[in-house]
Amino acid sequence: MNPKMFPPLPLDEWRATRDTIQGYTQVVGKIRRAMTPHQRHWFHINLRTAALGLTTTPIRNGNIAFELLLDFTGHQLVVSTSTGDWAEVDLDGQSAQEFCEEVTRALDEIGIAVDIDSEQFNDDDGTYDPDYVEDCWQALSQIDLVLKEFLGQLRGRKGPVSLWPHHFDLAGLWFTGRLVPDQDPDDEETADEQMNFGFSTGDEGIPEAYFYITAYPWPDGLENTTLPSPVRWHTQGWKGAVMTYADMIAADNPREALLDFLRTVQKAGAERMR
Repeated sequence: MNPKMFPPLPLDEWRATRDTIQGYTQVVGKIRRAMTPHQRHWFHINLRTAALGLTTTPIRNGNIAFELLLDFTGHQLVVSTSTGDWAEVDLDGQSAQEFCEEVTRALDEIGIAVDIDSEQFNDDDGTYDPDYVEDCWQALSQIDLVLKEFLGQLRGRKGPVSLWPHHFDLAGLWFTGRLVPDQDPDDEETADEQMNFGFSTGDEGIPEAYFYITAYPWPDGLENTTLPSPVRWHTQGWKGAVMTYADMIAADNPREALLDFLRTVQKAGAERMR
C-alpha cells in the first residue's frame, strides 16, 4: 500500500463521518481529562498522534498505566495497560453516547473505573465511512509531521502538536517567552505571548479544510502584511492567516508549500510581536 500523502478531504462529502469521529475523540479526550493531572495551557485534555491514530498517551490508574488509542487503520478503540491487559471497541458508526458507554464498560472489565456521564455526548446515529476515515488519518499523520518539523526549528518553548477534540483541529503553540503586559502571570489563558499553528477539517466559518495561524495578543497591523497568494488574512470572527488544504495539495510540492506558509507568517508575526 502506498497511499497518497495528502488525499482530498471534501467536507461536503464526508462531514457526517467527520462529525462522528469527532464525537469519538471528545469521549476519549474527556476520559483523559478526568484522569490526568492538570497541565498548563490545557495540554491534559488533548490527544496526540501515534502511527495508527490518536492516543491519550499513558494515563496513571493506581499502580498501573493505561492508554486509549483510536486506531483509524484498524477502525477500533484499543485499550492497553502496563500489565498486558487489552480491550477493543469497534468503530462502526455508533453514536458518541453509545461509544462512551461501550468504552467505559471495556475499561471496567479490565479494572479501570472512569466516572464519565455518557449523556453529555450526542446520541444521534453516527456515520462511519472507513475510506474517508483512512483518508483523514493519512492527511492528519502527514500534517502532524510537518508541524513538528516546523516547530522544532523555532527557538523558545513550544507546545506539543495535538488534536483538540472540541474543534477537531491539529495544532501546536510557539511561545515568544514574553509575558503579556497587564495580565496575571499565573493565568495560563492570558499570560503568555504566543502563536498558534493549526489545521482544521472545516467549520461553519470556513466550510472546507484549512490551515490557520493566529497570534496572541494580536500585533497591531499584522493583517496588513502582504502574503503570497493563495495565503490570505482572515478577519471575520477571528484574526489569522489562512491557506486552504485544497490550495496546499494543488501545489507542485505540497509539503514545501505548507512549510513556506508556516515560516512566512511566523516570521511576520514574530517581527511585529517584539
